[in-house]
Amino acid sequence: MQLSPIYLEPGSAPAFPKPDGFPPEGLVAVGGDLASERLLLSYDMGIFPWYTDRDLPLWWSPDPRAVIDPTTLHVSRSLERRLHRGEFRLTWNHAFPDVIRECSRERKDGTWIHPEVIEAYVELHRMGLAHSIEVWVEGSLAGGLYGVQRGAMFAAESKFHRRRDMSKVALVACVRSVFRAGIELFDVQHNTSHLVRLGVVDWPRERYLSALRRALQKRVDLSDLELDWRE
Repeated sequence: MQLSPIYLEPGSAPAFPKPDGFPPEGLVAVGGDLASERLLLSYDMGIFPWYTDRDLPLWWSPDPRAVIDPTTLHVSRSLERRLHRGEFRLTWNHAFPDVIRECSRERKDGTWIHPEVIEAYVELHRMGLAHSIEVWVEGSLAGGLYGVQRGAMFAAESKFHRRRDMSKVALVACVRSVFRAGIELFDVQHNTSHLVRLGVVDWPRERYLSALRRALQKRVDLSDLELDWRE
């Protein structure tokens, strides 16, 4: 029997149902808030918020789940050449608020990164649990990516570019660097044709949740990540 999403009262104690048994689209809960404790619990359970500024918070755990790692990562010859030319500068956690705000602009998929979301994830960043990678070209922020870390899991939330290929540079550099640091599970939530070309693959939800449980048992320090985008 498939389960129906539950309602969460704003300000209530953080709690979610286990995602197992919910329909493939993965809506497990409606309501609540983006308090840090609730957000962190959601990631620990394989759930994430995704909703517009006109909706109540919506909490999802889709089946399948999109993931990537260095063994599936596909870097085209042209992108590899761009990486090796190094006509950019990479930083880690230097401009998190700027990256998330850039990710919120001009999106075809609506306004899910609205002010409430920005405030909540900036707070996670202050707690050392959300991270950003920045790509700079000629002194300007040209691309970037941000996400949430829980143990040996990194959940990439969104990326952006202001110059060609710079969001791809951010993703490749982030994947290669965090796995070298000990990350074992890199979650990108939903797959797209663009992400498929970069090597993102779909896992059954059961496999994802099993890998997540293992990843949560490990400690990985990404506070001062050494960035290295080479293979």
